[in-house]
Amino acid sequence: PSFTIVGLGDTAVQESKERVRSAIKNSGVEFPPHRITINLAPADIKKIGPSFDLPIALGILNSLGLVDQTKLQSSLVIGELALDGKLRPVDGVLPLVIFAQEKGYQRILLPRLNATEAALIPDVEIIPLQDLNELVGYLNGSLEIKPFPPIDLSCLEQVGEYESDFAQIKGQEQAKRALEIAAAGAHNLLLSGPPGSGKTMLAKAFRTILPRLTLAETLEVTKIYSVAGLLSPEKPLVTTRPFRVVHHTASAVSVVGGGQNPKPGEISLAHKGVLFLDEFAEFPPSVLQALRQPLEDGQITVTRAQGAVTFPARFTLIAAMNPCPCGFATDTEKVCQCSPTKIIKYQSKISGPLLDRIDLFVEAPRVKIDKLTGEIKSESSREIQKRVQQARDRQLDRFKNTSLTSNGEMGARELKNFCTLGEQGQTLMRQAISQFGLSARAYYRVIKLARTIADLANEAQIQTPHLAEALQYRKQENRY
Repeated sequence: PSFTIVGLGDTAVQESKERVRSAIKNSGVEFPPHRITINLAPADIKKIGPSFDLPIALGILNSLGLVDQTKLQSSLVIGELALDGKLRPVDGVLPLVIFAQEKGYQRILLPRLNATEAALIPDVEIIPLQDLNELVGYLNGSLEIKPFPPIDLSCLEQVGEYESDFAQIKGQEQAKRALEIAAAGAHNLLLSGPPGSGKTMLAKAFRTILPRLTLAETLEVTKIYSVAGLLSPEKPLVTTRPFRVVHHTASAVSVVGGGQNPKPGEISLAHKGVLFLDEFAEFPPSVLQALRQPLEDGQITVTRAQGAVTFPARFTLIAAMNPCPCGFATDTEKVCQCSPTKIIKYQSKISGPLLDRIDLFVEAPRVKIDKLTGEIKSESSREIQKRVQQARDRQLDRFKNTSLTSNGEMGARELKNFCTLGEQGQTLMRQAISQFGLSARAYYRVIKLARTIADLANEAQIQTPHLAEALQYRKQENRY
């Protein structure tokens, strides 16, 4: 007797032969002593992972006449088998269930630990299973299993517990304002300043003022985390915007995604949230250059010999860096030890095309001692987040007939429809192009930034002061 699996399966699929054989035996059924061939079609698409264990075992049991096929009509079966016949959870269940619903499947049979995640999708019957015997008993009618109750997404609270709060940060009012604008419109931001000026603290407090996820965004983000295997039965839904902190020693594959069987990288795990890169200039050039395309397109395509996979990557980039190798080029209290050549070389690590994709350039100077010890109260994150949410709600209303959710996503068509400038505004922008040498991309980014500033001010039209504030955040030559 032999047991063969054909159809371009990976190692996990090929190893399922032993898991299935052992699980069937340990479930009290004699494994058939003749030749078995399992065909996974279509044969030209690579099959990955242990999700095929349960369907393969079910196919063998069905061939032995041990299963009633009535309940298998319009049903999808997924799950990994342990050697004793118990079911283990698998990755990527949420996108599978969504796909099954779109294709007209009415029932999903899967491991119990995946049931909560699957129940996020309405109008599909979720049957949670503990082991192979439960599946056989359910299909034959000898065991009643109640469908897992659906989860109402609108009832889930989006409450995050954070250590940082803007009220705890003394000074840095300009940086706080820039971060508020970045949060409201999903704009990319670069903080520069000497060591100890609070750049990292500001960036980490940024997550406390982010707008709430919409229901559609919640499912988008959760699908990515499901594929990456980062969901748990206790928390099957991502309810707050992701905030991914990446160390400068990270490889390009870990940041953009990839591997032999492509998995989402940090930029995809930050989808609809924030990607924070501290010590920006210390990242390898390969990583920084890899960010250019997803920053523009909102997605990343990973190509391998077996085919290409596209992951969403619509994130807000928050980066922090020192102005020079020693860090004190812009410090008023400590003397910089770097030569002009060293400073230029250090800053040139970040290429012009990448800088062009950043909307706000902000200096975070050293905070004076009197401000640190003073009693002046700063606005809390709650107050700032309220304004940010109101501005984002205006954007959601503006883009309700499109696929966009924020000003930062606007293209040329949306800019033409929603960002008309008055005569004074056009004059100011012509002067800015002449003075700053703005590229076409930088010009459009200034307009998008001004649109967000107008939204924060509850203004229907972009006014000249909004453009002026947006322009002050552009990078000037030798500023960093």
